[in-house]
Amino acid sequence: MTPLVQVKNVSKVYKRDTLEIPVLQNISLDVPEGEFLALMGPSGSGKTTLLNLISGIDLPTSGSIVVAGTDIAKLNESALAKWRSHNIGFVFQFYNLMPVLTAYENVELPLLLTNLSKKEKKERIEMMLKVVGLSDRMDHYPRQLSGGQQQRVAIARAVVTDPTLLIGDEPTGDLDRKSAEEILTLLERLNKEFKKTIIMVTHDPHAAQSARTIQHLDKGELTKN
Repeated sequence: MTPLVQVKNVSKVYKRDTLEIPVLQNISLDVPEGEFLALMGPSGSGKTTLLNLISGIDLPTSGSIVVAGTDIAKLNESALAKWRSHNIGFVFQFYNLMPVLTAYENVELPLLLTNLSKKEKKERIEMMLKVVGLSDRMDHYPRQLSGGQQQRVAIARAVVTDPTLLIGDEPTGDLDRKSAEEILTLLERLNKEFKKTIIMVTHDPHAAQSARTIQHLDKGELTKN
């Protein structure tokens, strides 16, 4: 079977004036459909850069990145934005919820770009809030929720469009141990029950144990655990 994500000979070099800063060098990585991959590595090792390349936020200097059959490195900016909205769900360290919107309205945001009917949107939002255990909090604003609850809203928002790939950048990095455990259990459930393919960057070895596969990134090179 063809992997869902194929990273081939990818390098990323940032330029500052005449200075070239290599971040990733000749990286190759296959991620099968249904995988839960944890990317670990020291600060500055290029973990977030690799995540940004796979999710189409940034483009490689060289090499190819194919996700679900699309070579995203060849897409222009508007095509990339459209591709991301259909294929990628993002979960960040700091939730990134809109403070003036309720939990329900925050989860609804990605659906505003779809052609779903009002009824279909409502059903999806309520289902995802139920999956993350927040059916009784849908009318609450972020300030009325704990950090763990806010991150669960963020996860519901990330998966409500049924994306091809769920991307987590330190999703437990700002949480206490108990809340972090709840988030990791939720990610495992999304992977096992809902067959979501997940790539998660983490510096926490305990968090990484929730994944099926762990790879380490150091000085721009990948090694399996």
